[in-house]
Amino acid sequence: MNIHRRTLAAAIAVLSAATLLGNAHAQGWPDRPVRFVVPYTAGGGTDAVTRLIADKITRDTRWAFVVDNKPGGGGNIGLDQVAKSKADGYTIGMGQTANLAINPAALPKMPFDPAKDLVPVALVAEIPMVLVVPAQSPLKSLADLVKAAKAKPAGLNQALASTGTVGHLAGEMLARKAGFKVVNVPYKGAAPALTEMIGGQTDYMFATPQSVMGLLQAGKLRALAVSSSRRVAALGHVPTVAEQGYPGFEAIDWKVIVAPAGTPAEIVKQLNAAAAKALAEPALIAKLAEEGSVPMQGNPEQVARFIKTEQGAWGALIREAGIRFE
Repeated sequence: MNIHRRTLAAAIAVLSAATLLGNAHAQGWPDRPVRFVVPYTAGGGTDAVTRLIADKITRDTRWAFVVDNKPGGGGNIGLDQVAKSKADGYTIGMGQTANLAINPAALPKMPFDPAKDLVPVALVAEIPMVLVVPAQSPLKSLADLVKAAKAKPAGLNQALASTGTVGHLAGEMLARKAGFKVVNVPYKGAAPALTEMIGGQTDYMFATPQSVMGLLQAGKLRALAVSSSRRVAALGHVPTVAEQGYPGFEAIDWKVIVAPAGTPAEIVKQLNAAAAKALAEPALIAKLAEEGSVPMQGNPEQVARFIKTEQGAWGALIREAGIRFE
């Protein structure tokens, strides 16, 4: 009995010391810039949202962030760096539907385990996809695109910001529902994909509103549809895919801040609270709305449950459709 008591006392002492150490780290955090990894290229939708939220948190708290773009691997390369970073609160990343819910179900092997190697910090926003074509394209509507695709047995060329993105899956869903073939042309981010499409190398793309809004306004792109169940406020004239003959069609991207597993809970809570405050700011809400995004919130536990639900839903869709990425 005495041995058991001494063992229990020692265990309690170790746990108490770990708790005190974690609190000490949290109290002094951050005393230097926090690296904020974006797993896609600068100029894309994920990059735009990340910079908006980082800037607002900085103005609210005076915390410093260094946005670090690490594209490639369908968003896996950047988040893998986050997962393998020191869990001290000085590296976080912007995860999304692709690398947290789609890739785990569609890839034969992942460089990290989203459930074990990362801790959810804060939901940021949900974003529909916009189906766009070059302004000079003869395709004026979704019906035109489907007709052209069916007339070309080899399939039209669909530009991808990266393999495994929501834009990719949206294109696959449309092809299956409409009954045509698609040739996927992946790039390392939305910016190069759109540049090549405008240049005529590809035919169409499902892209985020943030990445195409400026190009639409400049007259370089034409929007044919949005992938949400409702129209996007910033593109109210653009009908949904569902409205154009494909009821039930919906493909939504979401963004969530993540950190390496083991990051002190108090730091996670501080980041979550800072993000929640930023996302409740009317000016930021308006800015996101201009770019087609809707803010999301929730405490870390709610974020974890949301991601688990989304992983199940996307996984079921991918399995049923037989989609696999190499």
